[in-house]
Order: sequence, then C-alpha cells, then structure tokens
Amino acid sequence: MNNASLHIPVLLEETLNALLIEDGEFYIDATFGLGGYSKAILQKNNCKVLAIDRDPEAEIIAAQFKKDFKNRFFFINGNFSEIVKFVKMLEIETVAGITFDLGVSSPQLDQGNRGFSFRLDGPLDMRMSKKGATAEEFINQVEEDTLANIIYELGDEVFSRRIAKNIVRERSAQSITSTAQLASIVRNCVPKINHKIHPATKTFQAIRMYLNDEISELEHGLIAAEKILKPNGMLTVVSFHSIEDRIIKKFFLKCAKNSPTSRYLPDLTYSAHSLKIITKKPILPSEEEILRNKRSRSAKLRVATRTFSPSLYGEVA
Repeated sequence: MNNASLHIPVLLEETLNALLIEDGEFYIDATFGLGGYSKAILQKNNCKVLAIDRDPEAEIIAAQFKKDFKNRFFFINGNFSEIVKFVKMLEIETVAGITFDLGVSSPQLDQGNRGFSFRLDGPLDMRMSKKGATAEEFINQVEEDTLANIIYELGDEVFSRRIAKNIVRERSAQSITSTAQLASIVRNCVPKINHKIHPATKTFQAIRMYLNDEISELEHGLIAAEKILKPNGMLTVVSFHSIEDRIIKKFFLKCAKNSPTSRYLPDLTYSAHSLKIITKKPILPSEEEILRNKRSRSAKLRVATRTFSPSLYGEVA
C-alpha cells in the first residue's frame, strides 16, 4: 500500500461540495480505500469521519490516519451494508453525510497478486475481503450457462456465451489459474473491431462483482444510508458502470417519490419522500480530470439529501 500518494480520488471537489461539510458533524466514507475522500473531508472542516472498507489492507492506511487525525477519525474493516450496525456500535448520534466511491481501489488494480487486473499477471483471486471462494475456484467449477449469464448480466458482455464456452473448454484441458491466462482466453473470443476497451474488461468486472456480491452490497448500503442520515444529511455516490448507476438512480427515484420542493422545511403531509434528488442528471468528470486520471472517464456522481419524512425502510432501532 505504499503507493498511497499516487491515488487520485475521482470527482473529489464535486463530492466535497455536495456533502456541505460543517464543523462538529459526523461523516461516513463508506469506501475508504487509500483514504482520499476521508482526508479531504477531515481537512475541509473540523468534523469527524467514520471510514469503512472490506479490504483488510486498508487498515494500514487507516492506522496512519488515526495518528494524524486522532479522535476525529474512526475505521472499521467491514462491509458498508452494515453501516447501521457500525454507527450503533460507535454510538454515533447523527450522520450529516455519507459518500460511496464504488470503483475498485488503485492497490487492488495495481497489484497483480490481488487478481483484479487483466493487464498484470497474477493468481486469480479478486476477493476484496480476502475471504470466501477465489476467482480461480469459481472459474474452474461454475457451469457454462451460469457463467454465461453472469458475464452478460453483470458485464453487459454481448459475447458472454462464446466466452463461457471457451473458458469451459480450456479448463477441461488445463486449470485456469492466472489472470493472464483468463484474459488471453477472453481476448480470443472478442472480435478486434470491438476492442475500444480491453476485451477482458467486462468479463473481469462481472466475475469480480459476482464473487464480492457487489449488487446486493450496494442495494443494502443505500438502504442503510437512507436510514441513518439525519434530515438535510447528504448522500453522494460515485459509480463507474451502467449497472451500478441504474441501481442508484432507481433507488433515488423510489425514495424521492412526491418529494417536496424544499429540503429545509419539514413537511409531514408527504409519506414517501425520504430523499430529495439534487442531481437530476449525474455529474461527470471534466475533460481536465479525465486527462489527469483516465480511470475517471466512466465515473458518474449522483447526489441526494435526506428529508424530514420517515425512512421508507424502517427507522433505526
């Protein structure tokens, strides 16, 4: 994790502006990674931050944050779907803002031994928490139809059936054990005319999302955020592909049904508007940011604020 200085948080200024950070308030960085958002929040005003990350390697960076920011910074190694439990455990009374950055962190992508990268050779792992089945175990055991459906549904890959068929054929002759091996199999299945991005991008994305149960995590994380945000509390979510963005958009719309025009005044006549959408369309990175950090090119930021209405999913006990 010694490349922390090279990490560039995506849409950082836009996220900070949306969070409306104030002195004395508590904020949650639900995807700590290398701490880019947490550090910026803590430096913005005299507030406190609870950072969460399921990757145990994030604790190395968090340990330094605890020294630098002392009683203003708290870290938990766990899943952001359990935010409610963590807030209760730390006896946090109110939460003024929550931010999610759903991208894979730089260390995970830039270290071949984590198995996330199709550009760097390494063991087929892809586990964010380093727990559970590895990608190698999954790839060498999953049924062909199941694999094809996962690659299509979570990767939007139109060549999913061809890719799944070739993976099953190759593993029958020799176990697939490395990222380079898998990337090569996928590359041979995708016509060169479709190589606007690396041909293995969508397949690796789909397998990673499946292994880490990322869709369920996102859905439960958004519900938890809606429950614990105080009125006028801000929710910011940065996503990197259309599947995530659709889930966020749908969630925001569901919670904002019949939303009143002002988020500053309580309106008890509305029963189904726990969020007010701030960004009618997602905020995209500037051309300058994309040039500076090419990983930001697919990023989208959506912002909502908590209203005074009851949670759609039940109040925190």
